[in-house]
Amino acid sequence: MSLMNTASLSLRRDETVSIALLLAFVGGYLDAYTWITHGVMANAQTANLVLLWVHGSAGNWDDALHFVPPILAFAVGILLVSWLRGVIGQRISAISSLLEMLLLVTIGVLHNRLPDLAGTLGISFVAAMQTAAFTKVEGVTYSSVMITGNMRQAIEGVLKALSGGGPPGPLRRSGIFAALCVAFGVGAAVGAFATKGIPDLTLGIPVTALLIILLRCETERSEVPA
Repeated sequence: MSLMNTASLSLRRDETVSIALLLAFVGGYLDAYTWITHGVMANAQTANLVLLWVHGSAGNWDDALHFVPPILAFAVGILLVSWLRGVIGQRISAISSLLEMLLLVTIGVLHNRLPDLAGTLGISFVAAMQTAAFTKVEGVTYSSVMITGNMRQAIEGVLKALSGGGPPGPLRRSGIFAALCVAFGVGAAVGAFATKGIPDLTLGIPVTALLIILLRCETERSEVPA
């Protein structure tokens, strides 16, 4: 569905730009946290898979197997959300946000006793739930846990806008996806600072962001901006 010519259509609250930007912030934040704390990526399973085989091909299987748990946890998170979507339907975004918050609080509590289990598995699981539950912004597919596809959409939108002759939709779409990339980067920067500067309170920031998302998802449906 086009981003433009939809002013009269109802938009799900979990597809608004503000929600997508908050999610991108959380995605970047958690990736920075897990990389600094555990040396793995919460979101970027491509990086985990590459590092697994880089170490494996060199015969460093102890290092290679370090990247297996987050990949498996991510897969289980995707499966859980897919199952929940069939059970609860459109409320998946709110329920997923609530579960993510509870998991992050649990991770914060368990981290001192079970750092690898809580941090590596738990946060990859949270990231999987987020990417599976929130898939669109204003009707267009995006990712809140990585920027590769968002960057492509931003660049293509600029090219279409510069080509001229069409509605301003591509330029608006480009701006949205560029903003998502920026939000992800800001999240990573804040996550790195918080992880090093306030380790005991690090996960409080994404929990707060998810609480805002949960509250917004539970409000009435909004309208797509003209």
